[in-house]
Amino acid sequence: MKIHKWLASVAIALAVLVILLGAYTRLTDAGLACPDWPGCYGSLAIPQQAHAEQATLLYPDSPLEPHKARSEMVHRYFAGALGCLITTLFVLSWRAGGRLRFLSGALLVLVIGQAALGMWTVTLALHPLVVTTHLLGGFAILTLLWLYRSELGQARQAIVCGQGLTWLGTLACGMLLIQIALGGWTSSNYAAMACAELPVCQAGWQDQLAWEEAFHLPLGHASYEFGVMGKEARQTIHIAHRLGALAAALLVGGFALGLIRHSGPMRAFGSLLLTLLLVQIALGLANVHLALPLANALAHNLVGAHLLVLCVLARRRISHSATSPLSSPLAIRSRI
Repeated sequence: MKIHKWLASVAIALAVLVILLGAYTRLTDAGLACPDWPGCYGSLAIPQQAHAEQATLLYPDSPLEPHKARSEMVHRYFAGALGCLITTLFVLSWRAGGRLRFLSGALLVLVIGQAALGMWTVTLALHPLVVTTHLLGGFAILTLLWLYRSELGQARQAIVCGQGLTWLGTLACGMLLIQIALGGWTSSNYAAMACAELPVCQAGWQDQLAWEEAFHLPLGHASYEFGVMGKEARQTIHIAHRLGALAAALLVGGFALGLIRHSGPMRAFGSLLLTLLLVQIALGLANVHLALPLANALAHNLVGAHLLVLCVLARRRISHSATSPLSSPLAIRSRI
């Protein structure tokens, strides 16, 4: 049991690192630093400057940039390690049955899907839909790992709350998912600085909206690096992300305040959720005001992932009825 919990905790730490490395790779424009997959210029090792001539022979249209290739391959190494660890958790959970089997199975499917998306990110040259889905998959894996880890702990009864708070929690988690998707679409279409003013966009932005272009699937391009959409479309995407941020802030903030008002263990959940929300808002404003500094953008990505995790964990703990959640067989045995 202890080794099971330890492996789950290591998997969570590894998932956070993979998300961070993925964001770093994307934000430093290293997503196509390796023109092939799963290796880099025909090798599973990190290419060095000494391999530049051979790399040019293999891929004459993709000159080797060692520092970017290193970022991409390190990300792949850690993602591969996470995949192996999740496979191990799946094997350990098969005998336990119940939620552990379901969660580990879902994690295994997600990891396989993430591997495919990682390949398509390269073969489809950073198509925005693939990049955005890859981001959502990483956040989903981290969230499911936390749910998995909580199943290994002592079984807890659901906290009975009003039906309004449970619905608000569901809406908050759903809106966070939409907002994360909007953030991924903004990043993958290089629209993060399409509006460089606060609190609204540049003068005349209302007359420069292109909703149809902003949310259609751009096809037929040899590469999507640095974006293929026009100025108006990118500006529209950025505005949609800001509107989504407002809706998410209202719903998540309302859910956090409802948890804080609830006497009992959910108060700590609410306080932490509200703190993360305020930090995320500040990071988002700083992204625009400071012209997207790398450290700030990485923090914005990471805090967004943990906002989703905390919101889902909090929603899982509450119920508007007195029925306690079904415990997994392994969690029940741990209490005996």
